[in-house]
Amino acid sequence: MEQEKTPSFERVRRTLRGTVVSDRMQKTLVVQVDRTVLHPKYGKRYVRSHRYKIHDERGEGRMGDVVEFTECRPLSREKRWRLLRKVS
Repeated sequence: MEQEKTPSFERVRRTLRGTVVSDRMQKTLVVQVDRTVLHPKYGKRYVRSHRYKIHDERGEGRMGDVVEFTECRPLSREKRWRLLRKVS
């Protein structure tokens, strides 16, 4: 009796880029991601920001760095992102 192979899929994880605004916690960075949005009625562009807490195992991120990070499993109550690399 041959077992049927179930189709496995790899989850597509979001990757974002932002600026480190705080590096005061151990192994955690606070990164701000800005995006430009068009106002639905008036058509003016404005900036929306969101802050993410990301896991930085080696402590390589510093204030003002531009970093790239990706989704991961929940690491704590607020951390669901992991540092990929330092862009600049």
